[in-house]
Amino acid sequence: MTGTTTAAACGKPARVRPYSLTGGRPRRCRLLLVETFVAALDADGTAPGTGPGAGSRPRIPPEGRAIVDLCHRLRSVAEIAALLRMPLGAVRVLLLELAEQGRVRVFDTAHGTGRPDRALLERVQGALRRL
Repeated sequence: MTGTTTAAACGKPARVRPYSLTGGRPRRCRLLLVETFVAALDADGTAPGTGPGAGSRPRIPPEGRAIVDLCHRLRSVAEIAALLRMPLGAVRVLLLELAEQGRVRVFDTAHGTGRPDRALLERVQGALRRL
């Protein structure tokens, strides 16, 4: 080995520009809020473990595969970006592409009255107290 070390050799994640993660693709028309929930789907568009098996679909980049792997448990957009240490904008673009391919399901965020739901706030408060 020469005198240079790479980020991977040091145990640090490699720095990659968001443009290269998304292939330069712009954001889609649909806006994903940070609190929007996402879940992985099997090849037939069902929840994991309930479908017959994988079909013939286009391959996805490693970042997309990592997102799908994380989403086998219901996750928020912000949580995915934080856990993968990826920029929020890049995660949004990748999630929308994965949703178009039928690999993940994006749950709409209901904002009916413009006010937060009291039950939700109480659950969040209780979870914060348990930390």
